Order: sequence, then structure tokens, then C-alpha cells
Amino acid sequence: MKFQIRVARKKDMKSLSGEARESFHEERMQMVEQQLRRRGIHDQNVLAAMEKIPRHVFLPVEFIRSAYDDSPVTIGEGQTISQPYMVALMTQCLQVHKGDRVLEIGTGSGYQTAILMEVGAEVYTIERMKPLAEKAEKKLKDLGYDAFHIRIGDGTLGWPEQAPFQGIIVTAAAPEAPETYKEQLSEEGGQLVIPVGSRYSQVLHRITRFQDRFTKEEFTPCVFVPLVGKYGWKEEY
Repeated sequence: MKFQIRVARKKDMKSLSGEARESFHEERMQMVEQQLRRRGIHDQNVLAAMEKIPRHVFLPVEFIRSAYDDSPVTIGEGQTISQPYMVALMTQCLQVHKGDRVLEIGTGSGYQTAILMEVGAEVYTIERMKPLAEKAEKKLKDLGYDAFHIRIGDGTLGWPEQAPFQGIIVTAAAPEAPETYKEQLSEEGGQLVIPVGSRYSQVLHRITRFQDRFTKEEFTPCVFVPLVGKYGWKEEY
């Protein structure tokens, strides 16, 4: 498969616009308090990122009023933006340190990409649907983010020429964790966070690599859209 690569232009990081910050401010604070802190999200960097980033700007206009609900929301092309709790939990599980190189599979709306950058990551993100990738890139750049690179193509292949990654986060469900991701993890504690299971029921896994040894932890049941590609579900699934 031929890939199209888009790399964000480098520019000085700027603050979120006043309008983006203030609109839905109370809803955002309630989301963090009621949906995240009360459910055990404790990473202060993750909580601060979820408080700051205007989730509603990543949604189609007709669904903006659902931006801070405790549920996934459709973004078109048969895809969704994950439930706020799941975004926070996956980011917390990834244990990002400032300057970490993180591979994101499934750019979607770009919201998870923004959260990753806010907690300090340089993000390499892959989206198989061109319209979503282009919308996400524009929104992220409009908000002032530049520590990201977007590739359009089969996310199950990963991004081998940019490996190794300190973290890999997969926002779609796989029947099992692809070996391509394990191979592209840093050998010194690189972590893969991925939902694994059947089409309609998965469990969130964290796989950690130390040299050629991999350990697995299981977190919570979940339901994601399928990871489609060579090492995931087939297109017709």
C-alpha cells in the first residue's frame, strides 16, 4: 500500500484561543471531576490536559452538545471519538514522559492526539481515512499544536522507519496485539496500550517490553471500533 505522509509545519506553540478555552468550561470541569477523578484517574498531567483541551471543537457541529457526555460520539466515516474516561485511562496507562515518542493508531478526530501532546509526547499518528486525517490535522494546527506527524494508510503496519517508540496507543480493537507494534516498541520499557478481543467485546491491555521479554496487564472491559488492516480485522468485517 502506498502511504501519503503529512507532517505538521513547525511553529511556536501558542495558547488555546480564549473562545476555545471558555466555551463549555463548566461542562469540561464537571466531566473531569465526575467522570475521571471519581473513577480513579489520578495522573495530574492527564487531568490537566482533559481540563484544558476543548473536546467540543473536535466534533461535527451537530454533535457539539454531546461533547462532554459520558459516552463515545460519532465523528463520521463510521468512526467515533472515545468516551472521555477511556481517553483518560488509556493515556494514564501509557505513562507518558515529556519528550517521549508515541505512535497513535487511529487519529480519528485528533482529540487523543492533542491529549498526548499536552502530556508531553511527540506524536506519530496514523489514520486510514483521508477525510478524518485532514480534518484532524487542521484542527490541531488551528489550536497551535505542532509536535505531531500524520500518515494516511494501514495503521496495523505501524511506522517502522520512525521506531522505536516509548509508547504505542491503539484507538481501535484488535483480535490480538499485532507483532508489528511489539517490534516497534522501545526495548527499555516501551508500552503498548490496546483493546483486544472480539468485535463487540474487548479488554484494555497494556504490554510492556524489556529487551525480548513482554509482560501483559489487563485493565477494563471496553468496546471500540475494529482495527482494520493487514494485521487486524479485514475490511469486510
